[in-house]
Order: sequence, then structure tokens, then C-alpha cells
Amino acid sequence: MNRRFLITGATLPGGERADVLLDGGIIAEVGRIADAAGATVVDADGLIALPGLVDLHTHLREPGYEQSETVLTGTQAAAAGGFTAVFAMANTFPVADTAGVVEQEASLGRAAGYATVQPIGAVTVGLAGQQLAELGAMARSRANVRVFSDDGFCVSDPLLMRRALEYVKAFDGVIAQHAQEPRLTEGAQMNEGALSGELGLTGWPAVAEESIIARDVLLAEHVGSRLHVCHVSTAGSVEVIRWAKARGIDVTAEVTPHHLLLTEELIAGYDPRFKVNPPLRRAEDVEALRAALADGTIDIVATDHAPHPVEAKESEWQAAANGMVGLESALAVVHAAVVETGLMGWADVARVMSSAPARIGRLRGHGESITAGAAPELTLYDPAAASEFDLDRLAGRSTNSPYLGRLLPGRVVATFHGGYPTFLDGAVRPREEVARNAESAWGVQHG
Repeated sequence: MNRRFLITGATLPGGERADVLLDGGIIAEVGRIADAAGATVVDADGLIALPGLVDLHTHLREPGYEQSETVLTGTQAAAAGGFTAVFAMANTFPVADTAGVVEQEASLGRAAGYATVQPIGAVTVGLAGQQLAELGAMARSRANVRVFSDDGFCVSDPLLMRRALEYVKAFDGVIAQHAQEPRLTEGAQMNEGALSGELGLTGWPAVAEESIIARDVLLAEHVGSRLHVCHVSTAGSVEVIRWAKARGIDVTAEVTPHHLLLTEELIAGYDPRFKVNPPLRRAEDVEALRAALADGTIDIVATDHAPHPVEAKESEWQAAANGMVGLESALAVVHAAVVETGLMGWADVARVMSSAPARIGRLRGHGESITAGAAPELTLYDPAAASEFDLDRLAGRSTNSPYLGRLLPGRVVATFHGGYPTFLDGAVRPREEVARNAESAWGVQHG
């Protein structure tokens, strides 16, 4: 395939219209481009051009749980959603708690070619919360790990959490905490409140999240280290994080698309598609999360893409697995939650879905502004293409999306990774083509 692509008439995040020339390993030119001999032309009239999206919280499941997702299928889902880089969570089998496993994940990502796969290392051996994993070895490995998380489990031991925060300071790492006090959430099934009582489901109190965040920001301040809070879901958590930032504590936080749009009322039908950890909360929490994302208290949007096979989700509520797929729908959901509501513009979306997650994860070559000389990572989005979200929009292995049958306001049209299209004209590009282009791009960047 041609290594030169001329994207014409795109609207950049700041609102100005421009042509963008991708030439091999860089964005060669941005502006009015009259002559781009030999380039493949992509008409972007009416489309928003964003820096390639970066997801700091993806579950790719491989190795060990390939019936749910693989690195290949997960990065195909990423491409369909406009993502050019994903951070892969450590809850695989074996757990990503050694240099060997994280290097395997990164290698599988390079071989697939649809997106950069940056592994996240486990904080504790086997995610068991008993002893620290090989943090330094993973940081020094070829995978260059800088984010560590036991996501799915809270590092609930305060002494272990302190030691982890101290350890990662040496290589500018960050601990990404799954804030859930386990003793307060035993048997919990949904947000604690009047509705949980009516439905007869054990409640999941907001304080279980808020108390861990409060503890951890104080620990981060005490040792002078970086803390990242995963999937913030309550108004009280927002206030704790706002207080910590005002105090100068080095804390960042993420919110998922589903916590920006969906509320606990959806659980009244006992549909397991809406079962997730942390649970869907009240409308008041959704409003607080949107406002916090808009004012910078919450730094980024992260999908928490959590694929499961059909048998794990299509069961009675209490037996169903927690989690939702979210890569393919994330940008449209953010559009609905904060752009259509007037809280944020497209430049803000570029910040919270591209530049800020790349910065937090210390990922080079991603999250750069669309300017000449930048890395050729690009997403084209049609904000006017409102349509019902259906199975055809899902490119991964699992289908446990909470948005099936729901009208969403726009859709991704194209994704360029390493200067080549991985998703174009509504379809994921063929595997052989993408792998060949990825190998060529790797040679340009590293040869």
C-alpha cells in the first residue's frame, strides 16, 4: 500500500480546517496542500481529525483468556474505535507480573500491528496482594513498563501500597489503583441506595471507593510519588481528588465512558450487560463526573474495556461477570456525554482521550498535536453520523456492550496508526495488510 496519504478538508480539534499529509513515519505537512503527488486521497470533509486515541485501561485477556479476547482481536476493536495505543491490564494468566510476560504482550501487539500495545505490570505477585511483583525488572524490560496496577483487585494493604509507591519513584512509574475496600464490598452487586434495597441486591457503598482514594493520596503525598486512580465513579471521590490536587499531591484520575452516561436505573431490569465494577451510580454522580472531567479534576477518559464470553454474561444477575466492552463505542459516548451537552469541545476531547493518557503512561510517539513533524497517529470522526449501535460496530471477540440498540451521535470513519490505515470506510483493514504496514513503519521508526 502507498506510504503517502493526503487527508483533505478535515476539521482539527481547535476548529480550523486543514489538509494533513502523512508520509511514512511522520505527519509531513498540515495546511492547504495543493500538491501531494502519488498520495492516496482521503476525503475528510465534515470530519473531526483527532490525534490517535490512547486508552490507559484495556483488558486484552491474552495470555490465558483467549475465549474472551486476544491481543489481535482487542487491537482490532481499538482500531475500530479510533485508538492507536492501548495499555493492557495485568490480569492475564499467567499474570503480567514478570518481565517475560509483559515482553510477550508487547511483542504480540507489534505482530498484530493495529495499535501500540503498552503492557501494564501487576503491583503484586499473582494479583494476590501479598508481595510486590518484579516492578524494577518490568520497568527495565524491552516492554518499558511505567504503569503498574492490580486492577480487578485493590492493593488494600496500606504498607504494601506505600512500598509500591516508593519503589516506582526510581524510574518515574505510577501506581494505578483499583479503589475498592474489599471488606466493605463483600457480596456487593450494585450501587448501595434505595434502588438496591428495592431490587434485593447487596449494595456497593460509595465510601468503599472514596476511603481508599483518601488513604492513597495521603500515602502518595507522604512518599512523593505518582498515583493514578482507576475508573472513578462517585461524586465523593471527585471531591477527594479535587482536595488532593489543590494540596499539590501528584494524583491523576480516569473516568470510563459508561460512568459518564449510564446510571443505576438500568439495573432494574436485571440485564447483566449493565453489571460492572465499580457499579453504575446515581444520576448525581454522573453529573459530578462530567463536571470533574470538564474542569480537569479528572484527567482522562479510559474505557476499562472488559470482554467476556457469552456464557459469562448471559446468566442470572448475581452469577454474571462484571465488565463491558468499550473500545468501539468510547468516542461516541464521550461525544454524547460531554460534547453534545456543551461541557467540552473537541480540543478537550483530544486532551482527555489522547495527550493526557499518553503523558500519564509515559508513552512516546502518541498524543501529539496534529502538526508537521508529529507522529502519524490520527483518528477521523464523523460527528453527524448518528446511528443505532449494533453488533456490526463490534470488531473484538466479545459482544457484551451496554450500548447495543442505543442511538449514539457519531462514529469513527478512519484510524491511522504508524501512518497507515488500520480502520477505513467502516471496516477494519485486512490483517495481512496491517501486519505488513506495521513492519514497514517499525523499520522506518527504528531502522
